[in-house]
Amino acid sequence: MSLIVFFRFFLYTVCMAAYIRARSDVHKEERLIQIKQAADEIFSSCAYSDITLTTIAEKLGWSRANLYKYVTTKEEIFLEITSDKMEKYYTALLSAFPEGNKYSIEVIAEVWAGILNAHQEYMRYVSYLNPIIERNVTVERLAVFKKKYYDFADVFCVRLGSMLAVSKEKAEKMQTDVLYFASSTAVCCYKNPLILQALEKIGRSAPKWDFYADMKDFLRMRLKWLAGETQ
Repeated sequence: MSLIVFFRFFLYTVCMAAYIRARSDVHKEERLIQIKQAADEIFSSCAYSDITLTTIAEKLGWSRANLYKYVTTKEEIFLEITSDKMEKYYTALLSAFPEGNKYSIEVIAEVWAGILNAHQEYMRYVSYLNPIIERNVTVERLAVFKKKYYDFADVFCVRLGSMLAVSKEKAEKMQTDVLYFASSTAVCCYKNPLILQALEKIGRSAPKWDFYADMKDFLRMRLKWLAGETQ
């Protein structure tokens, strides 16, 4: 047996041993964290369509059969990752906009744009949420995710409505519009290398994008429109 083959066999044996010991709920949670971290790392450099349970298992050094002990589709993994990033995003919003604040439209736009900019990865996940991820998980998993979303979004929308002196319904529309605009911008087609190559072939260049500036301009526009509507 060559040294390389022996080393690979040793690593496989260690991974399998560690996997077998993951019996308790705590160990299972640790495994799920490892799975999410691996999938998130892959997604940072690969197209969603190129990611499979096999590529995630290989990233972990597991067999696909071991991965099936915890998940049955890659969408289950990505729903959990989206949930984690969603919680961080809304926690940041609620922290930045405390109850009773009297921030101006300009300040709200600047602060909110900064939070969106810091959570671009969440926006990238959101762009895949409705068309793909939510369509390939169980109703039970989706219900848990939706409850968590509304628990956060409802609190923020009530606070946003108070900040802008508008109804919760109008605040909900505002925050949803922002989410859709930010998520679509986060996966702008001009970030696709194939599109850039195609543009180069026809002598065109992609427009320059500044995510933070675009978010701030969009927020300022929507906030001013909403404020004007209530006058």
